[in-house]
Amino acid sequence: MELIIIGAVSLGLLWSLMAIGVFMTFRILNMPDLSVEGTVVLGAATAARLISTGHNPFLSTILAALVGSVGGLVTGILHTKLKIPPILSGILTMVASYSVVLRIMGASNIGLPAHGPNEVVSVFSFLHPILSRFTFLVEMGLVRQVSIMIFAAVVAVVVAAAYYFFCGTEIGSTIRATGNSKQMVAAQGVNTNAMIVMCLMISNGFVALSGALVVQQQGFASVDMGVGTIVVGLASVIIAEVLFNVRRFWARLITLIVGSIIYRLIIALVLELGMPPTDMRLFVAIIVVIALTLPLVRNKLFKPSGKTKERGGESK
Repeated sequence: MELIIIGAVSLGLLWSLMAIGVFMTFRILNMPDLSVEGTVVLGAATAARLISTGHNPFLSTILAALVGSVGGLVTGILHTKLKIPPILSGILTMVASYSVVLRIMGASNIGLPAHGPNEVVSVFSFLHPILSRFTFLVEMGLVRQVSIMIFAAVVAVVVAAAYYFFCGTEIGSTIRATGNSKQMVAAQGVNTNAMIVMCLMISNGFVALSGALVVQQQGFASVDMGVGTIVVGLASVIIAEVLFNVRRFWARLITLIVGSIIYRLIIALVLELGMPPTDMRLFVAIIVVIALTLPLVRNKLFKPSGKTKERGGESK
């Protein structure tokens, strides 16, 4: 049971980077970006290909994030320069990414080289010798999972903190203002198209980084591993908003990480209870629907019964 919980928390931390990326476009720009289903695989494929050919895992992960940013750049250009609707721009990038991924990997899937028994070469490997000193972790077979969890937690906090401080800069504030009122920002002489493209690049860079880390956790990359990831990201965002309902920006970023972990714990629980993996996508869709409708149900249940009328400044 400990292995299942640690594994779910680790995956939640790794996918929380994608949740932050989805949050940037879905909430900050008010623009659904479907290209994340392609850029997450771009990041995974790039990292897997580089690592399998002997390159440093850390360098491979950084390059994978940059490749994902290029995907966001393409989506931004399609939307801002060619005036293609944002949803269609994301779909076009997602479809094109499929062929690019096949070119990168050279096959429909690719595995990472072995580093030891039940281990692959990854950014998590350098923590194994340190954690192997703890006898109880070795006896319980948790060295690899705890390594992943610690590294993922550090990366998630660093990314969330970096994005928080970025939003406090002039450019970051302008991006947020563009999402709130594009016309007002444009009236100030700001190039709103550049802000949209920059946000898409950063967002998809986070998504690709998530894919690069996930592929090192599971040990292989597959061309279809991105299917449904937009729903996973939205589920994490919505769960965080419904359960915590915080207003401060730094707190919202923290709840995104927690929401991603909660989502993965729910998935692990239902699988442990015997749900067939083939029904998982239906279950995820139901979770998103429930999370989206909870605020409406809550407002209906707790709506004030009395009506207040104001006359002459007095209420009756």
